[in-house]
Amino acid sequence: MTNPKFLTPENAPTDAVWVERIGERKYVGYNDRGAQVAIAGAGVEGTFTPGELLKLAAGACTGLVTDRALARRAGADYNAQVQVSSVKNDPENRYETFAETLVVDLNALEPEARERLLGLIQSTVESQCTVGRTIEAGAKITLEVVPD
Repeated sequence: MTNPKFLTPENAPTDAVWVERIGERKYVGYNDRGAQVAIAGAGVEGTFTPGELLKLAAGACTGLVTDRALARRAGADYNAQVQVSSVKNDPENRYETFAETLVVDLNALEPEARERLLGLIQSTVESQCTVGRTIEAGAKITLEVVPD
């Protein structure tokens, strides 16, 4: 039987996200809109690790905040990929840096327009990407344990 304290898409407040255990070191992440993502430790096929999700969040944020500017200048059907790598500090069990690479074809643009767009992309990510700004600022995380 499901714990009545558990969130579900039907009872979750707006913008809620949660993870629910489905097995040993295996979880499913949910949001209030019904989306799901499989989460597990490293090496489990078909799942993301929490660190991979963090990197995906950063990359997705970069893609989303630059989407309109790129679509206006490169065309609505432009192709792009944001690749995210990291340097992990294993003894401290944390990431030290994340490196994003935005791969997008801008060859149709004149050199001056291309340079302006590259500057706009950089400043947009720095000022508008909530995930990147949060990582840079070092948000505090709190934990409350609710026993049955």
